[in-house]
Amino acid sequence: MRPVRFGLIGCGRVARYHAQALTEIEGSELVTVCDVVPERADDFSRKYGGDAYYDYRELLERKDVDVVCIATPSGEHPAIGIDAARAGKHVVVEKPIGLTLKEIDDLIDTCRSENVKLCTVHQNRFNPAIVKLREAVDQGRFGKFSHGSIAVRWNRGQHYYDQAKWRGTWKEDGGVLMNQCIHGIDLLRWMMGEPESLAAFTANHFHDIEAEDVGVAAIRFGSGALGTIEGTSNVYPSNWEETLTIFGERGSASVGGVAVNRIERWEFDDPDYSHSLGDMPDPESVYGSGHSLLLARMAEAIRNDGEPPVTGEDGRAAVEMVLAIYRSQETGGIVRFPLVQESERIVEARGLGGKR
Repeated sequence: MRPVRFGLIGCGRVARYHAQALTEIEGSELVTVCDVVPERADDFSRKYGGDAYYDYRELLERKDVDVVCIATPSGEHPAIGIDAARAGKHVVVEKPIGLTLKEIDDLIDTCRSENVKLCTVHQNRFNPAIVKLREAVDQGRFGKFSHGSIAVRWNRGQHYYDQAKWRGTWKEDGGVLMNQCIHGIDLLRWMMGEPESLAAFTANHFHDIEAEDVGVAAIRFGSGALGTIEGTSNVYPSNWEETLTIFGERGSASVGGVAVNRIERWEFDDPDYSHSLGDMPDPESVYGSGHSLLLARMAEAIRNDGEPPVTGEDGRAAVEMVLAIYRSQETGGIVRFPLVQESERIVEARGLGGKR
């Protein structure tokens, strides 16, 4: 069986999780890597394999590359993804899939028209505790939802933002909600369903960046259930937790740990329904270990012409929720879904029109 051959564009902070995952996946191979900093691309190539490139357009000319993983600064994701799709490559995009809905829609539409698959990297969906929680939702174990919450309480010092000029900017990144908390926001929506409206506040208390380092939101879902989002990079002195909690008429559950990796509470009206996962340890980093399963599922989807494990539409939905939070902060009011007016700060920074 011919291996599914991957190219990796961007060799920064998250790229090694892609590369390590690809070494673990049977029937997949990392054949090219690329970074605009030649030394970084060369070092990455020596460590993980694959030919080094410094211009991603040259990488896309390789006929033996089936799929590219895009791990560049967030604002570059849609444009690179569109170029990859037009070159006939399947596309895996790190979160967030883009910073505006217009750019994300252009990427989704291009992948569809070019008949290539598009996957968003929300690897925490594959944490064993999250898989078990989703199973409970799918089986109706909670009954009618009352409310749910996601709390991402992490630490990012100023040195983190100083390592790369794009971090924390409206043009290329956004703040803690768009960069760190978006994984948890994806999980909350995945469990609770589509949102109907929200109201939010954000602030920047401790960091020399343009965007927020703390944000909170109250949500009403289409089902009538309520929800809350709390995301911050201000926790002293280190990462505390990422915790997803769901309350229903017949069950309650909380998945916590440093990165939604451990079941903390699991109580249902069926006393025999247990999770049997034991005491799950925290991962070595907040990135967890889900990249391997996500990329393995993507390789399988390519071989069998199946659905990507996390679609472009899934990635869009998570970004829409963050943009709605930003819009609520800008207007001081309730924002309804689907989002019509994008965040003025991001739209202005990226030189785009804001109306959908």
